Amino acid sequence: MVNAINIKTIDKPGVLRKVTDFLAKKNINIVYTHMFQDSTGYAHMYIELEDVIDIENLLNELQNFDEVFEVNISPSTDHVWGKRIIIIGGGAQVSQVELGAITEADRHDIRGERISVDTLPLVGEQKLTEAVRAVGCLPRVKVLVLAGSLMGGTIVDAIDEIRENYGVKIISLNMVGSVRDHADLVVTDPVQAGVMAVMTVANTAKFDIDRVKETL
Repeated sequence: MVNAINIKTIDKPGVLRKVTDFLAKKNINIVYTHMFQDSTGYAHMYIELEDVIDIENLLNELQNFDEVFEVNISPSTDHVWGKRIIIIGGGAQVSQVELGAITEADRHDIRGERISVDTLPLVGEQKLTEAVRAVGCLPRVKVLVLAGSLMGGTIVDAIDEIRENYGVKIISLNMVGSVRDHADLVVTDPVQAGVMAVMTVANTAKFDIDRVKETL
């Protein structure tokens, strides 16, 4: 079981280390965390913890830290946002894939799924390569859709990296370039590509992307 907490603290060096050292001494595993500063200058830590035996006692102990203003239990990002689909590529193509993905995700979310869709309109080999590699740093990503008219070169290397290292499924539009030869699925229609991305991750859909061996 994963417990998630939000900690509001003084914004100064060493606070994150103090909190993580405390959790490590209690043999509590951190499965995900991020930090940010709010508009009033306070720091916030969102931390997902694995198998906490007494979460209320943990919150009380953290509340006693001099640097901590407030500690609260939070729903996990997996519970709120669910599985994540990323769409990257040319603006017009991205918007059409997004249309298909959001429409299909809504259909499944009504039945209890949690699937979120993120988009990034972007062109240029270097920028696309950087963006694809950065997908590996994002939590909960299950599918990356590459939506454009021409993609190849170093983008292919980035695709292979996130497939092998993070298990992200790749859907490509049927475009010019070598990207489509490295994708798990190639789809001609961008709206349909968005639909297929959601069907790939939805438990309420009966679709296995690995069994499709043809361009759709």
